[in-house]
Amino acid sequence: MRVLVVGGGGREHALCWALAASPLLTKLFCAPGNAGISEVAECVAIGAEDIPSLIAFAKDKAIDLVVVGPEAPLTLGLADACAAAGLKCFGPSAAAARLEGSKTFTKEVADAAGAPTAAWARFTDAAAARAYIREKGAPIVVKADGLAAGKGVVVATTLSEAEAAIADIMEDRIHGAAGASVVIEECMVGEEISFFALCDGETALPLGAAQDHKRVGDGDMGPNTGGMGAYSPPPIFTDALQQDVMDRIIRPVLAEMARRGAPFKGVLFAGLMITAEGPKLIEFNVRFGDPECQVLMLRLKSDLLPALLAACDGELARFDLRWEALHALLVVMAARGYPGSYAKGSEIRGLEAAGQVPDVQVFHAGTARREDGALIATGGRVLGIAATGKTLKEARDAAYAAVDLLDWSGGFCRRDIGWRALT
Repeated sequence: MRVLVVGGGGREHALCWALAASPLLTKLFCAPGNAGISEVAECVAIGAEDIPSLIAFAKDKAIDLVVVGPEAPLTLGLADACAAAGLKCFGPSAAAARLEGSKTFTKEVADAAGAPTAAWARFTDAAAARAYIREKGAPIVVKADGLAAGKGVVVATTLSEAEAAIADIMEDRIHGAAGASVVIEECMVGEEISFFALCDGETALPLGAAQDHKRVGDGDMGPNTGGMGAYSPPPIFTDALQQDVMDRIIRPVLAEMARRGAPFKGVLFAGLMITAEGPKLIEFNVRFGDPECQVLMLRLKSDLLPALLAACDGELARFDLRWEALHALLVVMAARGYPGSYAKGSEIRGLEAAGQVPDVQVFHAGTARREDGALIATGGRVLGIAATGKTLKEARDAAYAAVDLLDWSGGFCRRDIGWRALT
């Protein structure tokens, strides 16, 4: 099969890495890709949101399957454009991708499906939003309604923080049009879990769970990021909890989406809070998480390619997945200043030595090669240093041993990935 992966981050590197191992694969392309992806796929200089160029390329190269990594092309209708062009695409339609594109839509679907979630209200007027916050008190959660690259959520511990979030999102529009409206939610208490399910419109198949680290600093301090590290499986997410999530959240939402005429095909990523009352939905994403995808791919024993095809073809009811009896952990190396402003172009050395640590796999996110062959940083999150082990501690120790071999003065990482499970 000839496969095109769309995107250029760590998630897409993990997908390409897994797909490249498939005996079904003939040729693998990635648009736009990055320096690491170029080692396992042919990178194509087409942006992930340039839908006309992606479709033209896929037709010209006789692509058998388009695999979409990021959420933005899905909400813009890449899967719909593929269908119109007679191309098979792993990823939901624009109508189904509203589960990530609109926080309001997600809450409405969850309520209609009876899926447990936080109490909420939507506002398009900043004054009304502030009045609601004063009525409810803190802690409280303020979310930009639209896509904000994983940075549109503020968990406010005080009223002043919540009101500042309203000013930033609705008045200063730091997230652009995504902040035209906000969703304000009660602040749920518990542990966050990222849970993934493969969906074919009717059937959902569990794809595993991971725990992400959103805050930039050790001990979960500082602003939210796109994710500073992850590990899988989370010890608190038992088989019984997984069954509960499938029965009360995933399957009812899948049925509700089909009822609305927008059947969901692809990977459904449920952000969950494990509360004293049981698991509750925080939000949905309509693609693999980043960096959760990386640790899931390291544990997946089955061939990824036929699994994605089964989701496209409505055959998940007759499909199963096998997993390695291993723990996986990933540490994100980010550019200094992230998630705020950061410099690009700094050189990264020591990658070869890091990659030679036993059981370590390096995933690239924001990297490129200079004309002289040197590896340079081009993004905020730059590398994912991942490792597997028979225990989570083994995986953590291997990952940080590799991190310590890097020579990159322009980068930093959290030193406590996996702390919840290891303390």
